[in-house]
Amino acid sequence: MFDVHIGTKAITLQVLYNGLSKVESGSVYIGNKSMLFTFDERPSDSSFVERIWRTQSEHAGTFSSVAMSHWEMVVTRHHGKLTLTVRGPETKVMPLLCPAEGEWVGIRFKLGTFMPHLPASNLVDGDVNLPDASSKSFWLNGSAWQFPDYDNADTFVDRLVRDGLLVRDPVIETALQGQLKDLSIRTARRHFLRTTGLTQGAVHQIERARYAAVLLQQGVSILDAVYEAGYFDQPHMTRSLKYFIGQTPTQIMGKSEAEQLSFLYKTAPLR
Repeated sequence: MFDVHIGTKAITLQVLYNGLSKVESGSVYIGNKSMLFTFDERPSDSSFVERIWRTQSEHAGTFSSVAMSHWEMVVTRHHGKLTLTVRGPETKVMPLLCPAEGEWVGIRFKLGTFMPHLPASNLVDGDVNLPDASSKSFWLNGSAWQFPDYDNADTFVDRLVRDGLLVRDPVIETALQGQLKDLSIRTARRHFLRTTGLTQGAVHQIERARYAAVLLQQGVSILDAVYEAGYFDQPHMTRSLKYFIGQTPTQIMGKSEAEQLSFLYKTAPLR
């Protein structure tokens, strides 16, 4: 635990993962809410990967880390030091403190992808920093691995798959497509919890909120977003967005002041 003074108030912090810190409940950030960072993102050639992204901070400040059903690996460069963090799924929005002059590269994995020796089910709303092997490498399953970057992330993932450190559970994709056939609901539920750490219902709620947020960011009207994302009505969507995204529809549309959001990208809705 340590104190950091930003703006006009001291904020007590607990390290969440390297470079980014959790703002404890009850703390208030008073300072500049201008844009902290912008994201570059791209699809991957790997069937195991959902998205590859990168960003760098312009200055220190707080932002809203929105809920996500996927897990990811994030490489942080801060003050010349590299760290690889495995981040689990996040079941609700979380305010984070972003340091100045940080750089991040993320590999977000598809639902159903997992590491047998480090399952996402053990990392829900949590994370772990992998130990350094050198200034350019880290330890993973007894071997030293070079830190991946934005350009060679696909090659890094291919090696993980080749070495059996990254696998997929086909039941997850089958369940998401509604094609269970010979599998019972109980069996599918067990696979979901073991592989993702979440229930299928929780995944659906998180992804629906993220999808609605992207629609609103793109200028879709609130009522149309309610319909497109499959909510019952506007209050239903508002409650969901406040819990998973941390903002109201009006705030997401940029019509009122709000914290910057973490990485969002256009996806197809889960049905």
